[in-house]
Amino acid sequence: MGPVGSALDGMGIPFAAPIGSAISFLVVFLIIYTLGKVLIQPLISRGMDRRELDAHARTPIRRLTSGIIVFVAIAAAFGAAGFTGFLQSLATIAAAGTLAIGFALQDVIKNFVAGVFIYTDRPFRIGDWIEWDGHSGVVEDISLRVSRIRTFDNELLTVPNSQLTDGVIKNPVDGDKLRRTFVFGIGYEDDIEEATEIILDEATAHDGIMDEPGPSVRVTSLDDSSVGLQARIWIEDPSRADFVKVQSEFVKSTKEALEDAGIDIPYPQRVLHGDLSVEESALAD
Repeated sequence: MGPVGSALDGMGIPFAAPIGSAISFLVVFLIIYTLGKVLIQPLISRGMDRRELDAHARTPIRRLTSGIIVFVAIAAAFGAAGFTGFLQSLATIAAAGTLAIGFALQDVIKNFVAGVFIYTDRPFRIGDWIEWDGHSGVVEDISLRVSRIRTFDNELLTVPNSQLTDGVIKNPVDGDKLRRTFVFGIGYEDDIEEATEIILDEATAHDGIMDEPGPSVRVTSLDDSSVGLQARIWIEDPSRADFVKVQSEFVKSTKEALEDAGIDIPYPQRVLHGDLSVEESALAD
């Protein structure tokens, strides 16, 4: 009957046992639920603050914490009310149900776990430009199951989180600067030192290219028809729009400067040696 039921029975109140169990259930539930809200949730919030989680990541974690608190409060309340047999049966049913649901929802659980890793490891954030598995775009939303990414053709991709954690993700804008390279091909008869100086001058003159680290040029290849000069430039606080604009303007101005200086930018050529014979029947056709 329990202490509450015994006290009610001693007072001569009818149905003392069920009323006592209900009171015990309600009191224990309220105590544990209140302690969880007062102690556990602020602790979780401070932990999220230390991890500097984004706002979109906080809501599902708070909901998950509330669900756990309610579950623990109900389990403890059943025990205090003397429904241990019912509690054991409920636990058995819950375990069997969890196993069945686990098999049926393997992909969902996998994506959920991947979403947790994205929240904790933070390989990218909303607004970042990322590249993965031949795709690229800007992250618009991250949930516990999927992430939504807007491509540069304005297509919205809904990507399961497991695809973003199982492979390699490139996040070009995670740092405070981004290095870009471009190879200029000049003719074998042209002056390498003069071409190098022109490329460096154009890079230095562009406002979007950093002075520190500064641009550099290296001879990187000897192709069939050209000498490859690889220019390396650094862009500060990069975004895809910024780097595309800066690189385009730099390549355009450098090409024009090389042409003005009389430096050839050859296209691939093939030289054929030997005699060419044509059959008379082919000429007749």
